Amino acid sequence: MNGIQHIVKLLRPKQWVKNLFVFLPLFFDKRLFEMDGLLPCVLMFFAFSFASSGIYCFNDINDVEADRKHHEKRNRPIASGAVSIRAGYVLMIICLLVAAMFLWAITWFNAGAASAVFLIVGLYVVMNIAYSLKLKQLAIIDVFIIAIGFVLRVFAGGMAAGAGLSHWIVLMTFLLTLFLAFAKRRDDVVVYENSGVEVRKSVSNYNISFLNTAISVVASITMVCYIMYTVSPNVVSRFNSSYVYLTSVFVLAGIIRYLQITIVETRSGSPTKVLLHDHFIHGCILCWLIAFTLILYL
Repeated sequence: MNGIQHIVKLLRPKQWVKNLFVFLPLFFDKRLFEMDGLLPCVLMFFAFSFASSGIYCFNDINDVEADRKHHEKRNRPIASGAVSIRAGYVLMIICLLVAAMFLWAITWFNAGAASAVFLIVGLYVVMNIAYSLKLKQLAIIDVFIIAIGFVLRVFAGGMAAGAGLSHWIVLMTFLLTLFLAFAKRRDDVVVYENSGVEVRKSVSNYNISFLNTAISVVASITMVCYIMYTVSPNVVSRFNSSYVYLTSVFVLAGIIRYLQITIVETRSGSPTKVLLHDHFIHGCILCWLIAFTLILYL
């Protein structure tokens, strides 16, 4: 693997799929195909992507010793020595500067959002640096920080595009990503119990029984919240359709499949990898998108 490939691996572009959450406000505002909203969201997507890549650089530098003890993470560019710590800091600074350039470009389309988008992304960066340094060592707080990061993406997308944000979008984003974060922690505990390797310090304050309960509770609340959203009079009136509730089938199927992956197959360590490679979940997401697109735009 040459130097460029190591750098790309360090920046983790596959993780950029998480930043698609910035498009949610525009999608639910029925403006996904309007350029005055879509272009700022595209810029916000890249701003968040480069900001998150900068954070990955910082995280890998900070965790270099722990990563070298992990059966998979020891192959990361900095942990393996393929990229030096100094180069990691340089890449981090470059990524954050590129993110700032994309944020500045958003002001061409929506000058009024300038302070808001810089504030939100800045808060995301500061919060995740604190997460890398200390907060990820604190059980429960660590997963809540992850979920809040996704809520910030949604707020940033809404601000950039000038799209309205409902409390339902915020709640669903928080609950769904909290569910995924708890599932990821369960995988960390499985690794710890099988190999004795403590992936992160918060692992010792979790166990399988607690995480199974937490995952089940959050999954149940997420599903109930989504059903309440689909039958809400405001939603039915806004979308001019009483059939939104039908999309619940695909959400329920996707959540149950992810529970199966987590508890039965024990491979929820990387939610991004699961979402990119599991065909059943692909089908659920695709069917949900098609159904909702037909309801919103036709």
